[in-house]
Amino acid sequence: MTATDPGVPPPDHPRPPDPLPARPPDSWRSRPARQQPPWPDPVALRRTVAELEGAPPLLHPAECDRLRARLAAVARGEAFLLQGGDRTETFAGTTATQIRTKLRTLLQMAMILSYAGSVPVVKVGRMAGQYAAPCSAPTETRDGVTLPAFGGDAVNGPDFSPGARTPDPERLRRAYQASAAALNLLRALTAGDDTALRRIHEWNQDFVARSPAGERYERLVRDIDTAIRFMTACGARTDALRTADFYTSHEALLLEYESALTRVDERSGASYDLSGHLVWIGEGTRQPDGAHVEFASGVGNPLGVELGPTATADEVLALVDRLDPEREPGRLTFLTRMGAAAVRDRLPELVAKVTASGARVGWVCYPVHGPALGSPAGPTTDLCTRVLDEITGFFEVHRALGTHPGGVHLELTGDEVTERVRGPREAAQGAGPARHGTADGPRLDRAQALDLAFAIAELYRSQ
Repeated sequence: MTATDPGVPPPDHPRPPDPLPARPPDSWRSRPARQQPPWPDPVALRRTVAELEGAPPLLHPAECDRLRARLAAVARGEAFLLQGGDRTETFAGTTATQIRTKLRTLLQMAMILSYAGSVPVVKVGRMAGQYAAPCSAPTETRDGVTLPAFGGDAVNGPDFSPGARTPDPERLRRAYQASAAALNLLRALTAGDDTALRRIHEWNQDFVARSPAGERYERLVRDIDTAIRFMTACGARTDALRTADFYTSHEALLLEYESALTRVDERSGASYDLSGHLVWIGEGTRQPDGAHVEFASGVGNPLGVELGPTATADEVLALVDRLDPEREPGRLTFLTRMGAAAVRDRLPELVAKVTASGARVGWVCYPVHGPALGSPAGPTTDLCTRVLDEITGFFEVHRALGTHPGGVHLELTGDEVTERVRGPREAAQGAGPARHGTADGPRLDRAQALDLAFAIAELYRSQ
């Protein structure tokens, strides 16, 4: 989104990828499409889609190419991907304060990982587009009343009433407007001194003072300060110290919306989904013959695919063939959602067989969050412990296979959340039960996210 980070190998102006094989832009419509809302008014939907097709794109294809080049470094084992944000964004939550706090949390984590882990970090926010969410069932029943399930603000409202739960195409337009506003602010914040390296370091001071492990990190913070002063004294590029390279991502769930924001790049003739830099396919929509894979196979963006514990090697290799037929590093990233109990058993075969096929994909750990861990009275109490256990297992698998643990994808917020759960150090010190209770499921707050960043850096350095 801005100037190149120091230490990240790819060039500022990478060559656009070769155009993908020609196909009708709406070829996905001929495939089975899961998780699509039952829009009740086809005329209103077509009208909204037509307006979005004529609206300015949210991004430029060259931005997607730059991220793709950086993700190629991740796939080659030369960089680490840090991706994070809220599980589902809301229109009400698209405020300057919340955008700023999430951005700051991710930049702080990146500085810890980069310095303590001695690795360039590619920063991607699950922001400015995550306004839809997959539903475990198409409907919800309360007290004998059945209504459409809540699919995120881009689809319908959370209130349990017929008016709120009816899918409304007008919400697609609001999602576009909210994304545009968030991207504008992110560009402004990452282009100025607000995200300068020294400022990011200063933000960490209060965390060091408040963290139960603050004394342990004090020396690292002093080292970072010394390094910054040394670079400044040596005449290091001041623009590299003042700006932050930052990209956005979301699950490409609503195909009408994603298709409407797809444009042809005049430079290369390739199509790009210009709703986000990185778009990914969820666990429930990754069928190789499905509509979501068909859509994604025709755009030039870097792509992600979630892999749960039921994913087989044959399915994953079929996804590689469909989405990355040229085997280009940076094109495809697998987001593994195995769970702490299964990651050590299920992941090795997938990594080994994909590696043996010659594909150069990025492997990123996306620890299971939210409702998958249980009710507030159950396993969510130990969320951070489970998250760190899954990440540790992810690193152990790659260490055993001699492959690269390419990154982490975390559900987090920059706020102090009501469902706050114990961090890795707090859990180790026997802290009491967690607090939780949002409908969106548990997320890491700022202190937990920074604490986890140190733990991940230690895992990375031990590889």
